[in-house]
Amino acid sequence: MTKIKFGTDGWRAIIAKEYTVDNVARVSRATAEWLLQNFKKPSVVIGHDCRFGGAMFVETAIKIFVHKGIKVYTTDKGFVSTPMISLATRELEASLGVVITASHNPPNYNGYKLKGYFGGPLSPKEVDEIETIITNTNEINLDIISIDQAKEDGLLVYRDFEQIYIDQVQRVFDLDLIKNSDFGWAYDAMYGAGQNVMKRLLPSIKFLHCDDNPSFRGQAPEPIHKNLIEFSNLISKDGTVHCGLATDGDADRIGLYNSTGEFVDSHHIILLTIHYLVKYKGLKGKVVTGFSSTPRIKQMCAHYGLEHVEVPIGFKYISGLMADPDQDVLLGGEESGGIALKTHIPERDGIWMGLTVWEFMAKTGKSLEELIEEVYAIVGPFAFERNDLHITDDLKGKIIEKCKNKAFNMFGKYQVERIETMDGFKYFFDENRWLMIRPSGTEPVLRTYAEAPTLEEVRVILESCKLTIGA
Repeated sequence: MTKIKFGTDGWRAIIAKEYTVDNVARVSRATAEWLLQNFKKPSVVIGHDCRFGGAMFVETAIKIFVHKGIKVYTTDKGFVSTPMISLATRELEASLGVVITASHNPPNYNGYKLKGYFGGPLSPKEVDEIETIITNTNEINLDIISIDQAKEDGLLVYRDFEQIYIDQVQRVFDLDLIKNSDFGWAYDAMYGAGQNVMKRLLPSIKFLHCDDNPSFRGQAPEPIHKNLIEFSNLISKDGTVHCGLATDGDADRIGLYNSTGEFVDSHHIILLTIHYLVKYKGLKGKVVTGFSSTPRIKQMCAHYGLEHVEVPIGFKYISGLMADPDQDVLLGGEESGGIALKTHIPERDGIWMGLTVWEFMAKTGKSLEELIEEVYAIVGPFAFERNDLHITDDLKGKIIEKCKNKAFNMFGKYQVERIETMDGFKYFFDENRWLMIRPSGTEPVLRTYAEAPTLEEVRVILESCKLTIGA
């Protein structure tokens, strides 16, 4: 028996090891039981991204759901992004959304994400409820459940989730303005689920890694700079691209590049977006960010008179607030590239955020570099970088235990002034410099984060951290 545990954003496991048809059936059965306990006439929206076996695992889940008498909406158009499932769940007024995806994890992983009826991640409490009713074995015979019969009975309905998403984009964005601006755009899908929709939305821009490759060319489809060197080089050498957008395997996370091929991290994107929404579009509302985000977001919120709320890492904590209309959240975002806006759904969406930045540039006629200078005029210049340390679970545990016991008060030449421990260990050296240590919730990885006035100093801090903790 495999113990199935949902992490920061869903259940993820290695394909053919823990991630099997039987285990997907076990999770789906528990999900079905939970739906029947909580909804009078439950329904599910389900789809998969570009990973190996996606269609097979979706079929497994569908068989369980229809066997339990639950109506299922799916698509016959192939892979879809996580934001498409979340949006379709809301638009079709379904009880739940299910995405077969491991998001940004390495290609040998697959996963199972749960989405609430409101169009964002299911709450931690409800995910825990499902997890507790997962049975030790799958006792349902999948071979005798007929997909064709489910269609005849009206339990299985096909809808075009990609078109639902495109309709939403066209309602909100001025695509003609983006297409006809003086700026050149590029998009790297990282072989992920955003490739088809971007080709339909903006067919004339430059594309990279926009073909179907379930192995992601052997690389984790996470939109961070070390995974996007080819894209960065394309932009810097081309000379006609003013901003490049990258999205992860299921297209809910964003990576961004300026005209010189320099990576623009999520902290800068969040600050840019707040600046755009408030100053240029006249919008208001709370800003909710994860614990690993820059303190400069709080500074930007103070500048514009916005309330800032900090939550533990995991977009489900952000989306819970965004889904509550009484909270009136303008933007929710996290360091890892997941950002959502009140103009959309309470869900991370890399394409939506990229279009927001491109529309900002097109409307103002200003380059990304010029717009970042506007942000710096408010919060000051800064740099950020994250370093993922691939170490043994034993060493990771020992380091975290030392953090808990406050064993670290110096990292190289940097003296710790104060520590915050909401979700991980955030060591502040002064108002412009900090370091954070946190174990990954889904991988055998220790994450280290740092911020300083320059990228060179950020890397000094990260190296000092590595030497101090012995990783």
